[in-house]
Amino acid sequence: MGYMEEYKSWLTRFAADEETIAELKSIENDEKEIEDRFYTSLAFGTGGLRGVLGMGTNRMNVYNVRRATMGLAQYVKAHGTEHKGVVVAYDSRIKSDVFAKETALTLAAAGIKAYLFESLRPVPILSYSVRHLGTAAGVIITASHNPPQYNGYKVYGEDGAQIGPDVADEIIASINSLQYEECVPMDEEEAKEKGLLQIIGNKEVDDDYIEMVKTLSLRPELLEKRGADLNIVYTPLHGSGNVPVRRLLKELGITKVTVVKEQEAPDGRFPTVTAPNPEDPAAFKMAIPLAEEVGATTVFGTDPDCDRLGCAVKDKDGIWRTLTGNQIACLMLSHILESRKANGTLPANAAVVKSVVSTNLAKAICDSYGIPIFDVLTGFKFIGEKIQQFEEKGDHTFVFGFEESFGYLSGTQVRDKDGVNASLLLCETTCACMDRGETLYDALQKLYQKYGYYKETGHSVVLPGKDGVEKMKGIMDNLRNNPPAQLAGLKVTGIRDFGRSIRIADGKEEKLDYPKSNVLYFELENNNWLCIRPSGTEPKIKLYVATKADTQEATDALNAALTAAAQEIMK
Repeated sequence: MGYMEEYKSWLTRFAADEETIAELKSIENDEKEIEDRFYTSLAFGTGGLRGVLGMGTNRMNVYNVRRATMGLAQYVKAHGTEHKGVVVAYDSRIKSDVFAKETALTLAAAGIKAYLFESLRPVPILSYSVRHLGTAAGVIITASHNPPQYNGYKVYGEDGAQIGPDVADEIIASINSLQYEECVPMDEEEAKEKGLLQIIGNKEVDDDYIEMVKTLSLRPELLEKRGADLNIVYTPLHGSGNVPVRRLLKELGITKVTVVKEQEAPDGRFPTVTAPNPEDPAAFKMAIPLAEEVGATTVFGTDPDCDRLGCAVKDKDGIWRTLTGNQIACLMLSHILESRKANGTLPANAAVVKSVVSTNLAKAICDSYGIPIFDVLTGFKFIGEKIQQFEEKGDHTFVFGFEESFGYLSGTQVRDKDGVNASLLLCETTCACMDRGETLYDALQKLYQKYGYYKETGHSVVLPGKDGVEKMKGIMDNLRNNPPAQLAGLKVTGIRDFGRSIRIADGKEEKLDYPKSNVLYFELENNNWLCIRPSGTEPKIKLYVATKADTQEATDALNAALTAAAQEIMK
């Protein structure tokens, strides 16, 4: 069926839904908009659904949420775990609460008990609750740090990690077998009467989660000594981090926490920022002036679902420095390894995990402690899978995992990046710096002086719609078939093609032991590299550029030259 026929079918099949019909009729003279909404179905990937809000097969709406939920329900039943139930949470985005209730009641209609949170919660609490409650799966309604017109539907397996490709394929097969009309939610009161809907909150999950995060403190005596002196400005960026982050810090004795009032209340419009993303320095445009006003030297920010943490710090010259995700991770990693070695809690088989597009500075740090570091594909689910593998094999003990996109984890009871856990780690790392009479920025410079100057930058090209998908495919196909021999004067020493699961070097091929993914990674001489991949959640192609040199100036110049060369070959 073509996109116009699909559009007309919606006008018929959902005729009883006045709001849906009114929205669809408002675009009846805009063929390009109709094409974008109906040329394909919203893809259910390994992270679930994510898309622009609106009516259509290629949009986030109640019909796609119900269909995805019924597909998940069929998967759970097929594996005989329906008696465990499914836990459902949501963040502050537009219609998140509506989609969460639709999810819970659709599960109830399938005969599966839903545990629905009473109000918005972060991703890490959802991940924790799956393991804590022993459910078969978990769902959270969120689009992470995307702009306000987006929402999403993320699915977690019974290990608390986002589902992997194999599970996603099974759920997709179920979804594709279903018609929208088959996916009808149960009445709320009926679901409660039948015991198929339970509303949960602090008593069932939150209190235990906060206590668990406290156990991840490596030097509680340091927090007791310095915590009261640590002066922080925090912004939840209109999201779900406000309550758990502030509660945790208060219970740890960090009492000088000033919240950006304009960004405190949950608001899916995100009216004070262009995008609610702590990766973007602009996210701190209100927090830094407030920090100056209250005398704070550190600014924290979490995204709407509180799985990412960003920060800005004041150096000794009074200049505010916004740190990258790689820099924050390496400061945390150094603190973790140093503290655990000093207090005798560093396991002999300790291991660190990072995404393949994250900094190699972490490897240099791990090498100095004799600790192995494992690379996985982009997506924290792959870090969660690695934790599970470590536990099953007993060969390694997980101590830290991170992604360059501001995601960190130091425990194992959550299997996704955790902005609350990260808040603890960064506070403790800052207190350790204070105890040495230095700032976080000083500590970062010491890492560079010891291991070399690393710089990583990310760049994106937005390519929306059907044409954009084709352009991204063309870019990746061209780079596969016509790879560069050198970039910015640096020889390409190896190519990792994760789409074909091979590494090519010196004219020879070797197998890569990774799931297949449309990612190209170019190894360059002198420990430099770049990586190109289409985003799995947004209509954009992403470029990662990483350089290393003996001075900051040299690595900055090399990074700029390599970026320009990479952008040229992507045209």
